[in-house]
Amino acid sequence: MKIKAEQLQAHLQKQLLPIYVVSGDESLLAQESIDAIRAAAKGHGFTERELFYFEGNNQHYDWNPVINEANSLSLFADKKILEIRIASGKPGDKGSKALTEICANLNPDNLLLIVLPKLEKSAQNSKWMKTLESLGAHIQVWPVTGTQLPRWIQQRLQSAGIDANSEAVQILAERVEGNLLAAVQEIEKLKLLATDGVVDANRMSSVVADSARYNLFEFIDRMLMGDAQSAARSLRGLQNEGTESVPLLWAITRELRILVVASEKVAQGAHADAALKSSGVWDKRIPLFRNALRRLSPAHLRMLLYQAGAIDRGIKGQRQAEVWDEMATLVLSLAGSPALQPGSIKILLDD
Repeated sequence: MKIKAEQLQAHLQKQLLPIYVVSGDESLLAQESIDAIRAAAKGHGFTERELFYFEGNNQHYDWNPVINEANSLSLFADKKILEIRIASGKPGDKGSKALTEICANLNPDNLLLIVLPKLEKSAQNSKWMKTLESLGAHIQVWPVTGTQLPRWIQQRLQSAGIDANSEAVQILAERVEGNLLAAVQEIEKLKLLATDGVVDANRMSSVVADSARYNLFEFIDRMLMGDAQSAARSLRGLQNEGTESVPLLWAITRELRILVVASEKVAQGAHADAALKSSGVWDKRIPLFRNALRRLSPAHLRMLLYQAGAIDRGIKGQRQAEVWDEMATLVLSLAGSPALQPGSIKILLDD
């Protein structure tokens, strides 16, 4: 069966199935679903957890440890969660057979929890996925779009015991600009400050104003995510607040270098997630970098790194430059805007 993420909690209160699949790139909602399943399983005696992580070329995956663990029986062992994370979303032929075999001989002392990124249509319609869904539940986590965000925030506020009018909700929606984690953090703050549980537009404005300063890390994430308009607005905000150009350029260049190295590995046949992880990217940030790799070719990324070097020389006074304008062009290009293409490189390197 398929279950919406917002329906999962009610489902878990009624029953616990032997298999759960969580898929999607919205990291906050995916993690909340995973945490809810783990908590429910613990309540049913599944006190241990075995984690299997697969990345890179799916044909090289070794599924024998998973099969052995799934088939192991013991009169005295605790019930356990077998958590399988497949970075590519594709288990490959060996994995498909392994999952089908495990499903054919389900061990009641095991709960299967499979975590996947957003699935392609072929994976959704595959035999192995249909088998998993027939015996368990598939929770597909979808991004909360701009039009859905106010309603999502309203539901979160209500769950937190906060009564907020529509104007207050809209203020918070505009503040977080689609960043669900930021929205959750603001709601937690409101729980502490709004002791009477009521929030109108004035109170919401005063609360979010305390954290309205543009954050460097949020700016970087928006740029990698491909939200050009939001990234450009964040850059202007950082500039207006007096942020120095040096740490900003350093942060952008650091991510650019990671992307250049990872893109070259991908061009040589490596899987994007494996290339990013080997470059030092944390698991929770891999979807952001993966999005950037999809937008930008190795040649384009190298060109943008040259642009960053030109800006650095401008900051040091080694060339005449409108540093903030050039930085804005760089940010827009990294976010996917056609502001800067390989054919225009000569205008960036002229001193």
